[in-house]
Amino acid sequence: MEDVLTACTVTMNIPVAWGEMDAMGHVNNIIYFRYFETVRIEYFNRLNMMGYQNQWGIGPILASTECRFKMPLQYPDTVIAGTKILSMEEDKFVMGYEVFSTKHKRIAADGEGVVVTYDYRNNKKVPIPDDLRVKIMELEKIKTGR
Repeated sequence: MEDVLTACTVTMNIPVAWGEMDAMGHVNNIIYFRYFETVRIEYFNRLNMMGYQNQWGIGPILASTECRFKMPLQYPDTVIAGTKILSMEEDKFVMGYEVFSTKHKRIAADGEGVVVTYDYRNNKKVPIPDDLRVKIMELEKIKTGR
């Protein structure tokens, strides 16, 4: 399983809970967004974004998200959720997500989320601070060319 989601920068195992299933006997669609959120927050933790937000008032805010369902999940299973930055602009970046079923050995869902850098003290979006952009590029192992 070591090679699963190798294109993703951050991955984590998440057990499927019995209570995540709906009346149709499979994991409810909203739960996939929770898997995306869980791995997104882990990515932010690796950047210490909450510490950055506490210090400077600037942090991430989810602008939009989408999911493409590939197969239904059921309990028992463990998924591997993964994420990476697909693109970065002046004031936002797009995160790609994948959810892999270890039971079925295939991708159960994938999607994207647009994350804007937001000044919570002044209630407006702002450009990604240079030091935060560098941290993202280092985590993604992107060459700056500087």
